[in-house]
Amino acid sequence: MSITLKERNQTLKEFFDRKTVGYDDVHNAFLDSKKALTAALPDGVSSVLDLGAGTGMELISLFERFPDIAVTAADISEEMLSVLKKRPFADHVSFVIGDFFETDFGGNYDAMISTSALHHFSPEEKLVLYRKVYDALKPGGLFVSSDKMAPTPTQQEENFRMLAEDPHRFPHMDTPLTVAAECTVLEAVGFHIIEVTATSNQDYYLIKAQV
Repeated sequence: MSITLKERNQTLKEFFDRKTVGYDDVHNAFLDSKKALTAALPDGVSSVLDLGAGTGMELISLFERFPDIAVTAADISEEMLSVLKKRPFADHVSFVIGDFFETDFGGNYDAMISTSALHHFSPEEKLVLYRKVYDALKPGGLFVSSDKMAPTPTQQEENFRMLAEDPHRFPHMDTPLTVAAECTVLEAVGFHIIEVTATSNQDYYLIKAQV
């Protein structure tokens, strides 16, 4: 039994569409990890792409620090983005709705941020995605991700094995890479790893990489 990337992304979209109500309540436990994205950015950042923006919780602290920043929010779930569109800073946000692998992110960003959104893809898939991220950043631009990582290579492979055995068993299944595997993919694209930091949430790490 197998599932294509497009099919899996559609399954994830349907899952998050259903989870929009109550999503913020669940993710309040991850606020420190979300705030860490803003703290990792240098002064003077004026344009940011939020990859997997969802309801935009991480943008609250971003706009507190950079009130005039231009943000592009990308997400596959229009239902999730509908919550973001009601936030007081929504007039500073433009929206990209669709599959990360198929949509045009735009370009020339100072930074891209992402939290809790990218732990569903294989190394080969991330290689494709991170090339898009790299190409959409300015020279010297930053990619800052706060996300779940597998604690060991064995656990990483076990998650992918379970998904391959029955991809429809769980409508939403985490398949995070290890920190080392994540950094290897980023470096293969051309990023320079600046910093890897454990967050206050178990198995969540902040990775800061530069073009």
